[in-house]
Amino acid sequence: MNAISRKDFLKAGAALPLALQSLDLRAAAKPKPASPPKRIIFICSCLGFYEPYFFPKKRGDLKTSGYLRDMKTLDKMTVFNNLYHPGMDTSNHDSEKSFLTGSPSPESPTFVNGMSLDQVLAREMGKDTRFPFLNFSIYDRGWGISWNDQGSSIPPMHDESKIFEKLFEKEDLQAKKRQLKNDQNILDCLQRDMVQLRKKGSQPGKLDSYKAAIRELETQLTHEKFWLNTEKPKVENSLSEDPEFAFSTKISNLFELAKLAFRTDSTRVITLSMDWIDGAITVPGTTGGWHTLSHHGGKAEKIESLSKIEIDTLKHFNRFLFEMDQIKEGEGTLLDHTTVVMGSNFGNASNHTCNNLPVIVAGGGYRHQAHTVLEKPTPLCNLYLELLHKHNLDAGGFGSSVADMGLLKG
Repeated sequence: MNAISRKDFLKAGAALPLALQSLDLRAAAKPKPASPPKRIIFICSCLGFYEPYFFPKKRGDLKTSGYLRDMKTLDKMTVFNNLYHPGMDTSNHDSEKSFLTGSPSPESPTFVNGMSLDQVLAREMGKDTRFPFLNFSIYDRGWGISWNDQGSSIPPMHDESKIFEKLFEKEDLQAKKRQLKNDQNILDCLQRDMVQLRKKGSQPGKLDSYKAAIRELETQLTHEKFWLNTEKPKVENSLSEDPEFAFSTKISNLFELAKLAFRTDSTRVITLSMDWIDGAITVPGTTGGWHTLSHHGGKAEKIESLSKIEIDTLKHFNRFLFEMDQIKEGEGTLLDHTTVVMGSNFGNASNHTCNNLPVIVAGGGYRHQAHTVLEKPTPLCNLYLELLHKHNLDAGGFGSSVADMGLLKG
C-alpha cells in the first residue's frame, strides 16, 4: 500500500483499490498440505467468441467445434451450452461487470455490483499464500472482473514485467517496512477515530464503515508482516517479447504468469480479463479493431478477421492448459488440481446479446463430459454455486443461482 491518509482510506471504502488484497484473510502459518491444494482461475473474453465456430456442430463431440477441435486437453474439458445471466437484456458492454457476480442491470445508473466469485473463494483459498489472489487484465482501464464485497472494482495488474517483479523478484525490505509503518499509523488513527465516533454516538452505518476498514487493514497488515521475511520463489523469467504481435504476446505472457504463480503456490485464485482495446491490433494473419470486427453483422470478411483474433487467444489458452497438464503434482498434474473457467459476458457480441454464453470448464480433477447442452436457459450462477461447493464453501446461493445442478462430475 502506498502512503495515504486515513481519510483517503475510508473514502476508498472497505477495500482499497489494490490488486493484491482481499478481506478477512488469516495469515496464520499452516503446514504444507499433504495433498496438492485446489486452485482456480477465471478468464473472461469480453467480446465472446463467434458462436458457429465455438460450439460443437454435433452434440457431445468437441472435435466438431471449429475452434476447439485441436485443443490438446479435450479429455479434461467440458463446454456448456445454454448458460446465461438473467437481467442482462439491455446491458451491452456493461455486462462484463457482472460476469463473475451475476448482478442484474449493470447499465443502470443506480447499479451496485455484488462480490465477485473469485473474491468469495479467495477468502477461504487465499489464506496460506503470499498473494490471496491475483487479478490480471490486458490494459489499464482501472477495472476488470473482480469486485469486493462493497461492489467496488478491484483494479487489475496489466504490466507483465511488473507482475513478474511482484511475484518473483527480491523485495525492497526497507521500502516495505516503511509502507507497513505507514499502514500501522493509518490503523492507529482509525482506531482513535472509532473511539471518538462512539463517544459522539455516530450513526451505525458510519461506525460499520470504520469497523470494516479497521478489520481489513488489521488482517492485511498481519498477512504482509508474516510474508515480509519469507523469500520469494526463484524462477526463470520466461516472458516473451514480440513487438510485431504485441497483443498476442501480452495474452501469452499473462497465461505464463498465471501458470508460474500456480506452480510456485504464490496464489490459488486468479482472474484474467481479456478486455478489448480501442484501435487496431495485429495477430498472425490479420490486423483490425477487435471491437469493430466483433460487430461483423454477418459479413464474411469481418468474420474471417475476427476468427483469427479469437483463434489466437484460444491458441494461448490451449498452450496454458497443456503446459499445466505436463507439470506433475502428487498423483496428478497441476491442471488436475486447478479449475479453469473460460467464458464471456456476451453470447453474441455483434448484437450485444447475453444469452447462450460460451463457457468452458477445464481441469479440476472432474470427470469431464466434453459437451453439456442444458435443456433450457440456465443461470450461469448455478455453475458458480457448484464451484463454491466443489471448493468446500458452504453457500446457500450465489448471484442469480437457483440450485447446484451437479454439472461437474467428481
